[in-house]
Amino acid sequence: VQLVESGGKLVQAGESLRVSCAVSGDTFDDWAVGWFRQAPGKEREGISCLSTSGYEYSDSMKGRFTMSIGDANDVVFLQMNNLKTEDTGVYYCAIVPEGDYNNCLRTYDMDLWGKGTTVTVSS
Repeated sequence: VQLVESGGKLVQAGESLRVSCAVSGDTFDDWAVGWFRQAPGKEREGISCLSTSGYEYSDSMKGRFTMSIGDANDVVFLQMNNLKTEDTGVYYCAIVPEGDYNNCLRTYDMDLWGKGTTVTVSS
């Protein structure tokens, strides 16, 4: 199983962007999948996750970020609106088997990571 993120690019503040995470060799049916980001000089933080319990968002990410899943359950998206310069960073997706975690918004609960896609928001 591999995760591949894509869609990151340079955008202007205020614009929207959607990044994707595709899983190869499987679907997300038996996994909880999360989006995380790491800003320059900061720790990786959770944005959102999807599990059998539904969608969850970290408090600081609610409102401008929306996670969704494709019809074949093999790609997840993160829609980001009204981007700010502080949203600059590397965006990762990660998975963990369903039931094998406490909080899918926590980096250390996740098992498998993609290599990330870089989003740069300029002013």
